[in-house]
Amino acid sequence: MPLEFIDFPRVFNLRDLGGLTTRDGRAIRPGLLYRSDNLGVLADEALPPADRDRFGALGVRTIIDLRQPAEIERHGGRAPGWSCSSWHNVPLNNPAWRDEDYSEVDGPAAYLIARYHEAAKTSGTHIARTIGLLADPAAVPAAVHCLGGRDRTGIIIAFVEDLLGVPDETIAADYHFTEQATRRFMTWFRTVRPDAKDLLPYLDVTPPEVILTFLTELRAEYGSVQSYLEFHGLTEGQVQALRSIYLTEA
Repeated sequence: MPLEFIDFPRVFNLRDLGGLTTRDGRAIRPGLLYRSDNLGVLADEALPPADRDRFGALGVRTIIDLRQPAEIERHGGRAPGWSCSSWHNVPLNNPAWRDEDYSEVDGPAAYLIARYHEAAKTSGTHIARTIGLLADPAAVPAAVHCLGGRDRTGIIIAFVEDLLGVPDETIAADYHFTEQATRRFMTWFRTVRPDAKDLLPYLDVTPPEVILTFLTELRAEYGSVQSYLEFHGLTEGQVQALRSIYLTEA
């Protein structure tokens, strides 16, 4: 299973989902769907022209930014206009994460699962809208990102992978791979902030059991990921469009 990063300055979690295989023997087409951390850093005037050209060569038409508007402003702005033809801000309006809700006894996994369920309950229409945007043939290639490309992006991508028929163990491996991106970010961050503290435990890891448990419990409540998304506005036609756009022929 191909899991690898596409390197750009201060972009630590950009990757192509192409090549992930499905239960029926198909695969996600390369070069059509990307997940990432903050692509707003591409607006940095110090970005070398060669890197701008390399990103341009990916051919990204659509970028979907899942951050809150204030968060976008606080972290340097949106992805630059040259990086895509269409930019959408679809903020997931889940409650703010509170340190006091973290229990060392229960550990990071329990905390993350609870936060993901909060997002599913409070941001269902936004999640369905995001996936609906990806179901437009004119949108591809497309990239979805938040700040770290971990939690909000992780939920969206896990749902898309499920709709495409990617098996749970592959979804979990893709989710867990973000942990390496966190290490890459912290290695860079300590070059500019040598006194930086360690991340809080629930920000430092992406255990595979988090996304597996979250998906299992969501399916128990709604019947399937597709049923959850259709409840919040995604259509059967959009699900079929996703499969037509992103999957190779059987």
